[in-house]
Amino acid sequence: MLYKTLQWTVAPMIRAAWRPRFEGRENIPEEGPAILACNHLSVADHYFLALTTSRHIATMAKIEYFVRSGVKGKLIGATVKRLGQVAVDRSGGRKSAQALGPSEQVLNEGRIFAIFPEGTRSPDGRLHKGKTGVARLALATGAPVIPIGLVGTDKVLPSGKTVPRMGRVEVNIGKPLDFARYEGMHSNRITLRAVTDQIMDAIAELSGQEYVDVYAKRRPAKPAPAAEPDAA
Repeated sequence: MLYKTLQWTVAPMIRAAWRPRFEGRENIPEEGPAILACNHLSVADHYFLALTTSRHIATMAKIEYFVRSGVKGKLIGATVKRLGQVAVDRSGGRKSAQALGPSEQVLNEGRIFAIFPEGTRSPDGRLHKGKTGVARLALATGAPVIPIGLVGTDKVLPSGKTVPRMGRVEVNIGKPLDFARYEGMHSNRITLRAVTDQIMDAIAELSGQEYVDVYAKRRPAKPAPAAEPDAA
C-alpha cells in the first residue's frame, strides 16, 4: 500500500520536475515474473526505475536499513519493509547469496524484481563487471531478464549529495533476454559468468557507458568527525 501511495503522490512530481524520457516501456510485461537488470549510477536510480511500470518493483536494500537502532533507524527499517524490499548483506560470499532466496520467492510469485548487477554504484561513471547473482536468479526461476540503461541520474543526484539537481534523465529499456536454454544450470559457474556478461553487454549498449571488466568497489564510509579536545 505504501508503494502504491508513493506512485500516486511522489511519482507524478518526479515526472513533472525532471520529465524523464522512456524508451521501450512496452518491454516490461504487464503480468508474470521479470528481472529488471540495471546499471547503477546514483541513489536516484531507484526513483526513476520505479517510473517504468505501474507494477510493484521489489529490489535489494542493504541489511543495515533493517537493523538500525533508535527511533530514526527503526522508522527507516519499517519503511523499507513496507516497501517490500529484500535485505542483502553486502559483505559478500555466503551472506550475500542468502538474499537470493527471498528474491527467488518474489519471482516465483509472478512479480517483478530489480537488481543492479554491479552490486554498488559506479565509482567513475563506467559500467563495471556484473556479479553473477542476476544470472543465478534467471536460471533458477526461468524469469526473463530485461536490461535497462539509465542515463543522467548521476547528474541529478551526485554521490555524496542529498539535494537533487535538475537534469535530463533517460531510461532505456531493452527487449527481454530469455535464458530458458540454460535451465537447471544455475550452479554452473561458467554458465553463470557467460549469462551475466551477456546481460552486462546489453546494459552497456542501452546506457552508452564504457565497460570495464573489473568489479566496482564500494565507496568507503565517511569517518566520524573527531571529537573536539576538552578546554584546558
